[in-house]
Amino acid sequence: MSEDTYTKPLPRGDHYNGEFYDYCKQHELRFQCCSDCGTWRHMPRESCRNCGSFNWTWERSNGTGNIFSWTVIHRALHPGFNDELPYAAVVVELDEGVRVVSHVIDLDIADLRVGLPVEVVFEDVTPDITLHKFRPA
Repeated sequence: MSEDTYTKPLPRGDHYNGEFYDYCKQHELRFQCCSDCGTWRHMPRESCRNCGSFNWTWERSNGTGNIFSWTVIHRALHPGFNDELPYAAVVVELDEGVRVVSHVIDLDIADLRVGLPVEVVFEDVTPDITLHKFRPA
């Protein structure tokens, strides 16, 4: 798929956010982890919210977790999503404690529930962008 045929907004790959999506392109889910206190974090940023340290590494997540919450969208805020209405924006809490907003595939909205185990999958939406999504584990 090319950027010309993919109709939804694409994430910006700037600063630390770009590094996150570089790993997604390699089909790896990685997050920053504080080298001093061990706190995992997302969204990527320069310092740890827990201890203030500027020392961190990108660590690989095992890609499994549970649905923490979701909301069902009935009116798309971008025309690229019109053909998927209604759809759910899902918050997944990964085993490492990181929470990410994403999409669950291979599951009807009516079957979403808090605590549902999920695992990461990747979708190459353009030659340069790969998105992380989740499916029931």
